[in-house]
Amino acid sequence: MSIIQNYIDGLSGCLKELLKQNIAEIADTIFAVYKRGKQIFIIGNGGSATTASHFARDLVIGAAAKGKPRLQAYSLTDNVAVITALANDVDYTSIFEQQLVGRLNEGDVVIGISASGNSPNVLKAIEFAQSQGATTIGFTGFGGGRLKELAHKCAVLSSKDYGQVEDTHLCLTHIISYLVREKIAND
Repeated sequence: MSIIQNYIDGLSGCLKELLKQNIAEIADTIFAVYKRGKQIFIIGNGGSATTASHFARDLVIGAAAKGKPRLQAYSLTDNVAVITALANDVDYTSIFEQQLVGRLNEGDVVIGISASGNSPNVLKAIEFAQSQGATTIGFTGFGGGRLKELAHKCAVLSSKDYGQVEDTHLCLTHIISYLVREKIAND
């Protein structure tokens, strides 16, 4: 079988797994945050960092409804100066946790995206968020890793292919954004 066929078959399997996930519950959680005027912080490394940026944009712009306030969603992967300063001056495992200090409020949501489910900096931020009374959501692959056990809600894929997991996470964020936009528009 070719690389192309293998990839497409694996991606198709991941997409079918989305049907087994608690996507509606995750969208409901985000909508509840919107209704309470709270914030959403999104984190991830590598490809998941770009998904975090894209998801924040989709929640702020793509889920917006005419005449309604916008969601307050922020990707903590976007400020290279802050990330590199924290990595250098504190340590890399603290780059997301330290960005939450002083910004995260009880009732906010932190979404951790980690293909393996075992990224130390994502896990540390999720633990911190929970200690501050925030709700936590995880998007993982590889069967879930530690993130599956830590997050209040978690969408878990079984694939161990980073590309397929990352592609599917992006699809997941689009679906959630569409669901949230519909809820905001109908509110």
